[in-house]
Amino acid sequence: MFLIGLGTAVPPNRYTQRECYDALQTAPFLGALQPRSRALLRKVLLGANGITARCLALNPLAEGLDLNPNTLHVRFSRHAPTLATQAAERALASAGCAACDIDALIISTCTGYLCPGLTSYVTERLGLRPDVFALDLVGQGCGAAVPNWRAAEALLAGGRAGRVLSVCVEVCSAAVYFDDDPGVLISACLFGDGAGAAVLSQEPAGHSRRVEWKTVVSVLKPAHRDQLRFEQRGGMLRNVLTLEVPALAAQAVAEILDQALTQASMSRGEIRGWMMHAGGRDVLNALRLKLGLAPEDLRWSSEVLRDYGNMSSASVYFTLQRALAGGAPGGWWWLCSFGAGFSCHGALLQVE
Repeated sequence: MFLIGLGTAVPPNRYTQRECYDALQTAPFLGALQPRSRALLRKVLLGANGITARCLALNPLAEGLDLNPNTLHVRFSRHAPTLATQAAERALASAGCAACDIDALIISTCTGYLCPGLTSYVTERLGLRPDVFALDLVGQGCGAAVPNWRAAEALLAGGRAGRVLSVCVEVCSAAVYFDDDPGVLISACLFGDGAGAAVLSQEPAGHSRRVEWKTVVSVLKPAHRDQLRFEQRGGMLRNVLTLEVPALAAQAVAEILDQALTQASMSRGEIRGWMMHAGGRDVLNALRLKLGLAPEDLRWSSEVLRDYGNMSSASVYFTLQRALAGGAPGGWWWLCSFGAGFSCHGALLQVE
C-alpha cells in the first residue's frame, strides 16, 4: 500500500495557552474547583508543557466555557464534517485525484457521535460516487489513525478498492469537561481540534515522495483500559487520563516496535524517521527514554504538539506531513499511534 496524498485541517481560530488560561478565569464553574485544581490549571497552561497554542472550534474562546451537553453536540456536528472535508479536499489535491477516483471512505473519530455517521456528510460535500464504500469507525481514541489505515490496506489487498480516502477528525473542544480530577484538568489543557486525511493506493504516486506501508503491528491491553478512556457523565464525554499513561505508552510502543523489526529482519538503528503520536510532553519524554532516542528524533512530533496540542487521532497525520514537507531523510520510518483501550499500533514505512 502506498500513501499518495496527504492533507490536514484545523479551525481558523488559534489560541495561546495564556489566552486559554485568561478565559478560564471568567468560567462560572471555576469557583467550584478546589484551590489545588485551580493551581494545576495555572501550572499546566502557563508552564513549559510543550504546547504554545491550540486551534479550537470556538469563536470567541469563551464558547468553550458552556458545558451544556446539547451545545457540545452541536459543536461536534457543525465542525467535524467541515474539518474532515477540508482535510480530505487537501489530500485529494495532494494526490492529484478527483472525487470520482475514490472507491472507499473510512472516517475515524471519538469526540462525538452522529447517525448517519460522518461519511454521509463528507461523501456529500466531496461529491464522491454514490457507490463508494463508506465506513465509520469509533471508540479507538488517539490511536485510531493506524487501524484506519489497516482497514484501507485490507480493502486494497482484497481488490475491493483501488484508492481509499482515510480520515481522522477530532473536535476535542466538543468533549471538554471540568472537575477536580487531575487527569480531567490536564486533558482540558492539552487537546486541540483538527483533521487529517490520506489517499491510499495500490500504486505509488509519480509526483511526490514515495511512501510505502510495509509492516504493521498492534497490541490491545484491556487490563489497562481504565487508565485512558472516555466515560459519560451528565450527557458529556469525560476523559479519564491517569499518571500511568506515559509509561504504558512507552512500554507498548517498545513491544510492538520490536515485533515489527523482527518481522522485517531489521534493527532499531535502521529507522531514520520517528512519526509518533504527539500525546503530550510527558508521553514524548517517556518514549524518548524508553527507546533511547535523542530529542531531535522526535522533532516532528514535538513541533506538532507545540503548534497544535494533542489533536487525538488526527495528530500523526500532521507529524507525517511536517516530516515529508520538511525534507526528513528517506529510509525506514516508524509511524505509531496509541490511545484508549489501552491500544498501540505501529507501521514501518519505506520512504524515498
